[in-house]
Amino acid sequence: MRPALLDEYAGQLHLLAVGKPLRRAIEESRPHSMLFWGPPGTGKTTLARLITHYWEAEFLTLSAVLAGVKEIRAAVEVARQNRDQFGSKTVLFVDEVHRFNKAQQDAFLPHIEDGTLLFIGATTENPSFELNNALLSRVRTYVLRALAVDDITAVLQRALQDTVKGLGDLHVQASEGVLEALAAAADGDARRALNWLEIAADLAEDTSAGLQITDATVKEVVAESLRRFDKGGDLFYEQISALHKSVRGTDPDAALYWLCRMLDGGCDPLYIARRVVRMASEDIGNADPRGLQLALNAWDAFERLGSPEGELMIAQAVVYLACAPKSNAVYTAYKLARADAQQSGSLDVPMHLRNAPTKLMKALDYGKGYRYAHDEKDAVAVGENYFPDALKGRRYYEPVERGLEIKIREKLRAFRQR
Repeated sequence: MRPALLDEYAGQLHLLAVGKPLRRAIEESRPHSMLFWGPPGTGKTTLARLITHYWEAEFLTLSAVLAGVKEIRAAVEVARQNRDQFGSKTVLFVDEVHRFNKAQQDAFLPHIEDGTLLFIGATTENPSFELNNALLSRVRTYVLRALAVDDITAVLQRALQDTVKGLGDLHVQASEGVLEALAAAADGDARRALNWLEIAADLAEDTSAGLQITDATVKEVVAESLRRFDKGGDLFYEQISALHKSVRGTDPDAALYWLCRMLDGGCDPLYIARRVVRMASEDIGNADPRGLQLALNAWDAFERLGSPEGELMIAQAVVYLACAPKSNAVYTAYKLARADAQQSGSLDVPMHLRNAPTKLMKALDYGKGYRYAHDEKDAVAVGENYFPDALKGRRYYEPVERGLEIKIREKLRAFRQR
């Protein structure tokens, strides 16, 4: 069902609408090397084939999962012969290009540079992290988006009607709303939707109106489907980031949604539990210290109960943290103190803060002048310095005026004024 013309291509109007730079480059035959970055099933390979057709070039393809430097050299040799002997262009399409290591990626550079071939790479991973800068600087990166339900529905409708490449010869009909349901379940992936449609057509019910794909058929086909999650990939980190930011932004509803999205996609609940502990310290901190304890309790409860009962405890902790007063004062103070510790070198501990367990140490004035805080008023040695001399007077921790830190702020202010 790959389209033969740009007008048949589904989605990606931000790149391929009339007048857009990429569409103009394709239609006006202005070749350049490029990289397509987007989720599975969004048409990266199809678009590469369309571009090759419009540019009247030979299409060569490599999969980074299976190919190595040997296969790259063979493809380059074909491209060189096309250029030198026939004066024709060659598009080398590399699928899953992020799986190539640095040396393999570097193997393309001179041939892109001298015009031996037009390079088109496809990746589902963030190219900023997975591709080296030398390759990125020689290609234009285009971001492909997950297909909308309407786009996938149109693809499915065309597949049902097409008698040459599709299922038209089967004369299968779809009940109202069935194609839309398949498209929605495909979660932006047209390839997945087409695979399901083919299975659904095989399972179509023989009714008085002919073969019919019904709601029951769709439910049977997509029963074991999972949402896009891609553990360890971009989507994994995007969703945990959304969960963390929803908690930080005091939106318990959005936080619950992202929690359920991750669990629905197959994320390990223990990973989420660990991240929730981090949220409790980083974003709630001493504004509500109970948040950290609840997060730890949720982690422990999940390990005791397992799934699916244990997910409720994680949800409870997420909602509590989202509703709790927020403070990043400790997190900010920690970063400031760490920067000083890293940049100030090996400053000596002041003599009055050193222990003196031996006579020699006492003779060298270790511990001399130390004031025992419990002997002072309110158990505070007002005016005492606990920093190395070069850092005396540093301030890192500034409690916010929310939650318990209101009282901590007042207490510290009073001691500092004294």
